[in-house]
Amino acid sequence: MRLLAFSSSNAVDVALTIFLIVVGFALAYAFFRLADVLGRVSGTIRRTENEVLPVIRKAGGTLDRVNVQLDKADQVTTSAVDAVAAIDKAVRAISAAVTVPIQKLSGFVAGITFGASSLRTHRDFSEAVRAGKEAASRREQDLADELRREE
Repeated sequence: MRLLAFSSSNAVDVALTIFLIVVGFALAYAFFRLADVLGRVSGTIRRTENEVLPVIRKAGGTLDRVNVQLDKADQVTTSAVDAVAAIDKAVRAISAAVTVPIQKLSGFVAGITFGASSLRTHRDFSEAVRAGKEAASRREQDLADELRREE
């Protein structure tokens, strides 16, 4: 009876063999599932690539068109800045040309007003002329000071 000659080392060998067969089947199943997952991931990547790349191309084209429009807007704003600078220069030239006559006219009117007032009050023509000249000078100086403050 050879069956009874089964030793404990033989039992360990059988148990180890059964364990290794079970581990082999488990690893085979795990690899089979991993292959399925990798196949799905690969398909998802392919579909994403097919859907996203056209969107990226369209976005790139849109960005190029936006850049062209921004370049045009830059030219327009540059032209507008140049126009505003030219207008500013013209206004300053006109202002400088008109300022002195306005100051003199304002001084003249103030001088006439104060001179007439002084003539009515004091009944002295030379005093009225002196008061008018002082008032004209003061008014011209006040106007010059106001214009300097506003610059």
